[in-house]
Amino acid sequence: MPSTEKLNTHQKALRINLDSTSYGSFAEIGAGQEVVRWFMVVGGASGTVAKSISAYDKEVSDDLYGVGARYVSKERLQAMLDSEWAQLLNQLNNSRGSSTRFFSFVDTISARNYAGTNEPHGWVGLRFQSQPGGQPNDIVLHINLRDPSNPLEQGAIGILGVNLIYAVFYQLQLNESFFASVAEAVEKRIEIDYVETRGPAFEGWDQHALLVQLVCAGLAEAVCFPCTTPPVPPIEVLHKKAGVLAPGTFEHVDSAHAAIHNQLLASGLKQLRAELAQEHPAPAGFFCLSAMPLRDGDPAPGIADLLERIDALHTHGGDVLLFRERELYSMTALLNRYTKEPIRFVVGLSLIVRIWDYRYSLAGSFLEALSRLFAQNVRIYAHPMRSDDLRQVIQSISASGWQWTDADGWVSARQLHPPPPLSYLYDYVLASNFLVPLEIPGEPKDHR
Repeated sequence: MPSTEKLNTHQKALRINLDSTSYGSFAEIGAGQEVVRWFMVVGGASGTVAKSISAYDKEVSDDLYGVGARYVSKERLQAMLDSEWAQLLNQLNNSRGSSTRFFSFVDTISARNYAGTNEPHGWVGLRFQSQPGGQPNDIVLHINLRDPSNPLEQGAIGILGVNLIYAVFYQLQLNESFFASVAEAVEKRIEIDYVETRGPAFEGWDQHALLVQLVCAGLAEAVCFPCTTPPVPPIEVLHKKAGVLAPGTFEHVDSAHAAIHNQLLASGLKQLRAELAQEHPAPAGFFCLSAMPLRDGDPAPGIADLLERIDALHTHGGDVLLFRERELYSMTALLNRYTKEPIRFVVGLSLIVRIWDYRYSLAGSFLEALSRLFAQNVRIYAHPMRSDDLRQVIQSISASGWQWTDADGWVSARQLHPPPPLSYLYDYVLASNFLVPLEIPGEPKDHR
């Protein structure tokens, strides 16, 4: 039976130590040996710890796990898991295999460096048996460390590791709250933005649903669903990349709306390529969803609903980022962790109206929202919109005082005018090139 009793980290480590059926090894690189340390200090460690190792030196690590280009990577973690597991079974299976659930816990972490110039993150993996002699199961996590110092990060990793080992042995059947158990006591200190499971213990667990669950549960700021490859952590696709984000709700999954979405993103990518130097790598493009409802008071979309929208975007060739928050400045904050390259949002005028008309729950209200949004090399590309469609949007959100002119039924960002005093901020953002109007279809390039 799964355990629902609330235990602290000390109690969890001690219970594992006193459970004579679980026994394993620990290999931790990059943030001390904080996970195994818990089992060492609570007492009874000989009942759990077969071996502990920390191969900090790259040559030592390469000798143990093979030469690798990156030491904080999924590939290195997988090599560590395979090596540690093979050694554990080779040495102990004959003597203990009939009565022992073996496990190997590994992590490779880039904790905060002395200068504080890196992005602290890492990979955590656990291979385990659900019963003696059983088939191995794997769970792999990518984590982001949000504490302000290296010692605090080490402590958080220690808690997370104990939670993970405890959860797979005693809480695995609580799949809806499994990751809440893994993140218990470090929810605000560690983000989990990628998970992969393998083995009979995880039969029926869907990776896409798990990733959406991480966002909906508040354990990740964002997760990534590439169109042509399996999911990856956001850092893998955003690191040092220029990018174009097309935010939306994408509630309509038919082909007509998909064509509009694709045209919007394509126009943003074309505009950014024109800004970048010719030798600059091609920018990445993403459709961006939020797990929050579009309007305050509306119910949040469910996991199945979000998966349907993601699948529809994939069908038409789009990579997707699912964010926890809906505000664009929250999306900016996440991307600024990973890149200093240009970031562009491409949006329709309907979203521009929503941005200017929204009442922000920030101390500085709309002014603070704008400053956060444009904090670092960010611009918004505003795609033109049909005048009749714009009128319907403005009526649907009860926005008042907006005026515009059109050209052959199309309205560009230059022709749109909020009511004062918001109009003064709008004119400033437009004149400062933070808001870049895209061309009205059929108009010459210079239509100022």
